[in-house]
Amino acid sequence: MGAGAETLVGTLTAAGVRDERVIEAFRLIPRHEFVPPEQRHRAYDDVPLPIPRDQVTTQPSLMARMVEGMALDGNERVLEIGTGYGFQTAILATLARVVWSIERWPELMESARSSLKRRQIDTAHVVVGDGTHGLAEQAPFDAIVVAAAFTQVPGALAEQLAPGGRLVQPIGPGGREDVVLYVKERSALRRVGVIVKAHFVRLVGEHGFPTD
Repeated sequence: MGAGAETLVGTLTAAGVRDERVIEAFRLIPRHEFVPPEQRHRAYDDVPLPIPRDQVTTQPSLMARMVEGMALDGNERVLEIGTGYGFQTAILATLARVVWSIERWPELMESARSSLKRRQIDTAHVVVGDGTHGLAEQAPFDAIVVAAAFTQVPGALAEQLAPGGRLVQPIGPGGREDVVLYVKERSALRRVGVIVKAHFVRLVGEHGFPTD
């Protein structure tokens, strides 16, 4: 583990992350390989970083709290909404059996795919699409994480979550959210509680916010 990653791991533990598997995943995956070249000098700062299409990466400590809330044990099929440059995708692939990730923008998908391939991560699959539709052909999923904000969980995502599965999503208008953990009980989602407050870009799609 490099000095930057060691510093970042210290930041995560200071932020209250306790899941040793999550912490180890952040040790294993070098964040500087999943940010734009001009941002690599800031890769191990605990800050969101700008990426194309007016998007930003998720702040690492926030990402770790969200992933920790999924309580992954290594056997899950995971759906990620909002790939970005693929850092969270790589973290999830370290913690779960298989990951499917949906990205709205083709150029971001290509960047994520390239970085995942360089790391020889072959259990993560990135596709372009409307994340509010989920990925019915790969469902059901044991866990779903949404890296963008909407006022409610899109119905397709709730349907595609397996019974007993966990879903983490920022709930709010975009820019001022509660990151909420849900558990699927029978055919309905039960709100467990708020993991953390945060600021996210909006979830755009047919069952999210309209296209700008």
